[in-house]
Amino acid sequence: MKIGILQTGHAPDEVRDELGNVNDFFMRLLAGQDFTFETYPVVDGTFPSSPNDCAGWLITGSKHGAYEDLPWIHQLQTLIREIYAAEIPLVGICFGHQIIAQALGGTVEKFKGGWAVGRQTYDWQGETVALNAWHQDQVTTRPADAQPLAGNAFCENAALVYGTRAFTVQAHPEFGDPMINGLIAARAGTVPPDLIDRAKSNLGKENDNTRLAHQIATFFKEQHL
Repeated sequence: MKIGILQTGHAPDEVRDELGNVNDFFMRLLAGQDFTFETYPVVDGTFPSSPNDCAGWLITGSKHGAYEDLPWIHQLQTLIREIYAAEIPLVGICFGHQIIAQALGGTVEKFKGGWAVGRQTYDWQGETVALNAWHQDQVTTRPADAQPLAGNAFCENAALVYGTRAFTVQAHPEFGDPMINGLIAARAGTVPPDLIDRAKSNLGKENDNTRLAHQIATFFKEQHL
């Protein structure tokens, strides 16, 4: 099954030599699932010719806000609506989670409560799931088609499912400790020091990346979770 990675950002220089670029994170996360991958760096203006070019699509994280008035963001929203209408499975992570919601009628805003940085825990349909996060923007109003799967007191809409068509997550199941360390080095100046200290203190604790990788793979192959 061919998965198209719609790359909406680049990994910081501080980690790229060691960990690769944003698309590499997802190819590692979903390794061993009988997928092939093609990357389209939409952030640089490279788009697929058709939503049918791949059997499934994944939209990555980004330093950009979904609400920014940029040509590639507008073009991406059009593509999202085309993929959704064609009922091709679509997965979104962080910015991808947000831009899918916005394209389908939801609202994305810079959250007044501030940042989520490092390991977070979520109520995922009655179970506790731990994932790394790095965001200030949030989906504050869900689209009509979206049903919540996970959330916590800070982030109400931490994971959404749109029937058989889309599955999106605010956190980063592709991030392990090395990436969080790299983000601390690259972007700590924009985040309150107490949150950076908390993120550092949580390094080394277990997370549920493997569980999310399985859910993403299942959604692509079977269009359910």
